[in-house]
Amino acid sequence: MTNFQTIEFEKQADLAIIWLNRPDIHNAFNEVMIQELIECIEAVNDMDEIRIVILRGRGKSFCAGADLNWMRGVAQYTFEQNFKESLNLSKCFFTIYTCKKPTIAMVHGAAIGGANGLLASCDFAYADDNTTFSLSEVKIGVVPACISPYVTKRVGEYGSRELMLTGRRIKGKEAEQFRLVNKSLPAEELESYVASVVELLRTSGPKAMSHCKKLIFNISNMETLEQALESTARMIAEIRASEEGQEGMAAFLEKRKPNWV
Repeated sequence: MTNFQTIEFEKQADLAIIWLNRPDIHNAFNEVMIQELIECIEAVNDMDEIRIVILRGRGKSFCAGADLNWMRGVAQYTFEQNFKESLNLSKCFFTIYTCKKPTIAMVHGAAIGGANGLLASCDFAYADDNTTFSLSEVKIGVVPACISPYVTKRVGEYGSRELMLTGRRIKGKEAEQFRLVNKSLPAEELESYVASVVELLRTSGPKAMSHCKKLIFNISNMETLEQALESTARMIAEIRASEEGQEGMAAFLEKRKPNWV
């Protein structure tokens, strides 16, 4: 894996941990971090030995949103420059959202502005109770545009209206109530809880999880159920006939663990 400037890649057996690594500025992101996250996730997609990806932050915070120095530069951009930069930010969230492996965000300290796009685009998001969340873009006269597809998928329309229009700050338990995160826990319990989720994921077929993510993506982003009729039938037929599908069904019928456990 490339030596990155703003993130750190750590591999533990079948687990990949991607650390946001600018702790001196609470892991605020700039154009370099955005590009490095894209490249890292794309590389992980091709690593057969990696089954699960965790995204977390070094230091006191998960991510404080956009780097102020970067924002100062962006404020002087032309429309074309702004569009190019924003398109890459959107690509970053989409790359995480479409990662072939299950993704888990571990959130602590603060998740401000665009940081909520990083956690919302993960399959699972867990926070400690003391984490501060805010969709604060309206407070500086802009909108949470690039993160909105992912936050709205998690929170829903009216929850998004409340959080995005007010920009108010909430803590972990309220973020859980909004469904911005799957669960908020006391700080001392976060590590062990995520470890239990990782162990649960390890009992699932690696290829089955990848196909399941694709299935959910297709269903969630189709306009009508009618469009899903044939594609869902084709997918389950292909999976049942695959080597992993055959092993999984055989193990179930034979009351034993499948060979990937």
